[in-house]
Amino acid sequence: MHWTHPFLLFAAAMVAGGLNAVAGGGSFLTFPSLIFTGVPPIPANATNTVALWPGAVASIFGFRQQYRGVETKLLAEFIVVSFIGGFTGAQLLLHTPQHTFSKMIPWLMLGATVIFTFGRKIIRAIRGEEGHHMSRPLALLLQLMVSTYGGFFGAGMGILMLAILTIMGYEHIHRMNALTSIFATAVNGVALITFIVARIVWWPQAMLMLVGSVIGGYWAAHYSQKVDPKYVRAFVIFVGCTMTTYFFWKYF
Repeated sequence: MHWTHPFLLFAAAMVAGGLNAVAGGGSFLTFPSLIFTGVPPIPANATNTVALWPGAVASIFGFRQQYRGVETKLLAEFIVVSFIGGFTGAQLLLHTPQHTFSKMIPWLMLGATVIFTFGRKIIRAIRGEEGHHMSRPLALLLQLMVSTYGGFFGAGMGILMLAILTIMGYEHIHRMNALTSIFATAVNGVALITFIVARIVWWPQAMLMLVGSVIGGYWAAHYSQKVDPKYVRAFVIFVGCTMTTYFFWKYF
């Protein structure tokens, strides 16, 4: 690594940890930063998963009060489906040629940016419809699809999971965020193990960014009440659009 790369990766992870604690979208910074510092696209995706996963685990404990009253069977079914989808997506990534994945990056970034930008409006629109609750088998099928996407790339996965819970009839946003947190942690956890076994994680970068993301997440949790979330979201959308434009220029 060039001597400036550790500083770039640490700073990007710190900001990403803060963004994830306030509004989400941290991968818009960490994934491109890894590529900018010379990590190939597929290892960059795997390393990014390792770097940001501990923050997701911590959020489960932060939401622990919200799991009371949730049907145990439903929780178990969704976790199992999340594991299956995460493993499937990770395997798809491992069997995707590097050149092919590079060509997919701009489209994946574009899709994630669109999901992040308009996801809440879509969820509010869905929540406004009355009397249309999704059956559990269909919800599990959609969860499997979203989890597979999450194991393959992941940005925007949480918003898609929120949409599924909304159509199922959930209305309490804190409980929805709590369930999304545990499902996303399951997806990324099994993907992380798959990537470690496949030996595609770049550990010096991963450990450096892990520390940065934890510090950033802690700082944001402490000071986030002083920051208007709409400005944070605007910054994430700007970064997403900028990175999408850059990757289209780079790979096309």
